[in-house]
Amino acid sequence: MKFPEFISKVAERASLPREEADAITRATLRTLGERITGGEARDLAAQLPRELQDSLTSAPEKAEQFDLDEFVRRVAERAQVAPDDARHGVSAVFQTVEEAVSFGEFDDVMAQLPDEFGALAKPIILP
Repeated sequence: MKFPEFISKVAERASLPREEADAITRATLRTLGERITGGEARDLAAQLPRELQDSLTSAPEKAEQFDLDEFVRRVAERAQVAPDDARHGVSAVFQTVEEAVSFGEFDDVMAQLPDEFGALAKPIILP
């Protein structure tokens, strides 16, 4: 998947402007890079658009341990968006990553995260 298509899908899924979707995407990948091992971050980055790879691979080699609420808090702070926008954006990024990479790779990433992260890869149905 090419970069413009990736950002467009995130924007559409999260109902956000492209600029905000871009910021949330980069913040999500940077935070994900902190939460998973360096090797896994590099494996995932290799299957994403070149423009997004640095966001994942700039983190330390060792995975940090933090929960979903902290993940969303970091994304909101980095992207300078409201926590609810960050949560919807993180979900949209996870869904788009799942679509953009091989099933095995996405499964490897999810295996390093607590179960609470699994719901992020599922579409959010708004009333």
